[in-house]
Amino acid sequence: MARKPRNPSGQGLVEYALILVLVAVVVIVILALLGPAIGNIFSNIINSLNPTATPTPG
Repeated sequence: MARKPRNPSGQGLVEYALILVLVAVVVIVILALLGPAIGNIFSNIINSLNPTATPTPG
């Protein structure tokens, strides 16, 4: 007796989920590596817009 094939759309859904997880991991790694640099850029922009403000430690 031939078995009924499983739902093929479920396989596609799993593949999309795996791609989404991979993209999320790549984005998290990039943000972890570039986060401090991006923060410094924003701090420099804020300081240039308001040069009289005293910088907060940390």
